[in-house]
Amino acid sequence: MANSKPEAMPPNGAAGSSPGRSRSASLPGLPRYIVRRADKLPDASAAFDDPAWAHADVLTISSFHPRSSSHAPVTQARILHDGHTLALMFRVDDRYVVAPSTAYQSPTHRESCVEFFVRPLPDRGYFNFEFNAIGTLLLWYIDKPRRPDGSFESYVQVPAGIAATLEVRASLTDPICDEVPGPLVWTVSARIPLALFEAFTGPLGDLNGQTWWANFYKCADESSHPHWGYWAEIGDRLDFHQPERFAEIAFE
Repeated sequence: MANSKPEAMPPNGAAGSSPGRSRSASLPGLPRYIVRRADKLPDASAAFDDPAWAHADVLTISSFHPRSSSHAPVTQARILHDGHTLALMFRVDDRYVVAPSTAYQSPTHRESCVEFFVRPLPDRGYFNFEFNAIGTLLLWYIDKPRRPDGSFESYVQVPAGIAATLEVRASLTDPICDEVPGPLVWTVSARIPLALFEAFTGPLGDLNGQTWWANFYKCADESSHPHWGYWAEIGDRLDFHQPERFAEIAFE
């Protein structure tokens, strides 16, 4: 949740670069992801390269904001759907991993974290699914993202009872209080029922043929090597909460 509150600005990362890393602040053509339909979704415990995921395209988070440190972890994601549930999985080839939080709605973006921001309807709000490396979740529905001072104008913290309808699995399970220099590969997967979105947007219907808008992120705001990676370009401002910059995800 980069730049989530004006009093919680992300720290400056040391300047650095790594091969294959994009630091462009310009806005190129937006990417587009096809969410394939599956008759049966992969089990939440399935590995990223499990045959059950073979039908899903791989999305890579390959751009990092210039304020990031030299650490640019290779981060990939996959999504499938069956018409009424999303299956989402991240895989991170990481270092400097820290994930002490275990309670729902903890500020996971400060830790080793992957994020899925998604807007089902163009005239409604968006959801920010933010998972740390052990699967702890922060989830809000944000109707209006910014006031002039940078705070959120209108948002709701998704109640725990609704969030409990998600199934979340992480390859790492124990809190990581002392940073692990690594290297360390970790995954987080989630099954997100359509009913969770509909609790805030109203009926959405079968996902077949729909287009939503989303972005995917990797961050670790308060690690020893802070970084802010994204799938769709966010521009000069270090702020993940820019729904106008979300790119299309099209449901097969």
